[in-house]
Amino acid sequence: MKLFRWILKISWFALLPATVYASNGKMDSGDTAWMITATAFVMLMTPAGLALFYGGMTRHKNILNTIAMSFVAYCVASVVWIVYGFSLAFGPDIHGIIGNLKYFLMKGILPNSCTGSIPEFIFSMFQMTFAAITVALISGSIVERLKFSSWILFSLMWVSIVYVPIAHWVWGGGFLSNLGVLDFAGGTVVHINAGIAGLIFALVLDKRKGFRKVAMPPSSVVLTTLGAALLWFGWFGFNAGSALASNGSAALAFINTNTAAAIAALSWMGFEWVKNDHPTVLGAASGAVAGLVAITPAAGYVNILGSLIIGLVSGALGFYSVSYLKFRFDYDDSLDAFGVHGINGIWGALATGIFADPKMSGSSGLLYGNLHHFLVQIFSVVVVIGYTAVATFIIIKLVDFITKGLRVSEEDEIKGLDIAVHTEKGFEL
Repeated sequence: MKLFRWILKISWFALLPATVYASNGKMDSGDTAWMITATAFVMLMTPAGLALFYGGMTRHKNILNTIAMSFVAYCVASVVWIVYGFSLAFGPDIHGIIGNLKYFLMKGILPNSCTGSIPEFIFSMFQMTFAAITVALISGSIVERLKFSSWILFSLMWVSIVYVPIAHWVWGGGFLSNLGVLDFAGGTVVHINAGIAGLIFALVLDKRKGFRKVAMPPSSVVLTTLGAALLWFGWFGFNAGSALASNGSAALAFINTNTAAAIAALSWMGFEWVKNDHPTVLGAASGAVAGLVAITPAAGYVNILGSLIIGLVSGALGFYSVSYLKFRFDYDDSLDAFGVHGINGIWGALATGIFADPKMSGSSGLLYGNLHHFLVQIFSVVVVIGYTAVATFIIIKLVDFITKGLRVSEEDEIKGLDIAVHTEKGFEL
């Protein structure tokens, strides 16, 4: 019955504050130093790691535009977060749905204000980097054909309307948090959210000119591999930093993160080798990212065996999604944001409800006799998919109306967006 009561609460919005998420604690210099470092790690993931990972996979005529989409998404999310996003995500709770505007423009937060044992400014910055990479991930589904102006407006609206409420539901004292959802570092908030949004956007925007008819080779697998390595590096801050302290939970998340990424890279490459008679560097890099995605919600909850299983399956799921699923259903998820992040975000969320080990964190999954957590994980996945899909579709239609069309002209798409939009070249060929 508790689940159904929360379902009803999603359908209406109240304006009376109930509880406060942020707490005043005693600042710890070790925890603070670690969280500043972790925040810098995660910041690097968007304008550097993801930008290069995506940029290298696009055709040479669109590499700068693809990089710019990640770069500008980081900028937009940074401003939105500081002005009102943080307050709505982590401010005093309004009946499990959203925070209020207590911290508008970071009002009332001082250098000695703490969340747990770290400064609240650092907590806010850490959470901001998550908002930035989430919206930037969506670009992987729709590169090479979207107006840059449409992307900027979409980023602003999507962070505000989709990311912020979901972050509150899971991490800010919202209804999913109260149900006991397990999402250590963003499998639901980040990866399912971005993957589903990317799929909806790709379906509405339609395919690139020549999709499945002409070759669309990546401009630089070298850049993509470098980007994957930077993402892997930054993910240590992403997952281990989500412990919000320099402690054993951070250490567990750190080792689980590396383990899952490594075996997922081998898994993807192995399936590719069997199917295509050769391994590719692109496959190994994509597999590592798939493993990082899948372990994200489970990083601080599962043991080493759990991380190995999660990573192994994620490599297989990623390869299957990229090599079969999108061609079977004929949609143009350009750089496989849905195939890697959406599919493996779902797997990671469900796997957390299966493999969570009470010896690691006190939270137990299905394998340890806790059916409730597994059902809550299923419920959270369904809720986030439903909300993200509907809200993203509405935002896309609004952006389409405001910018008088989402797509660049056919002439510009053929010419390439680097020259058409930015009057610059990524490569001199």
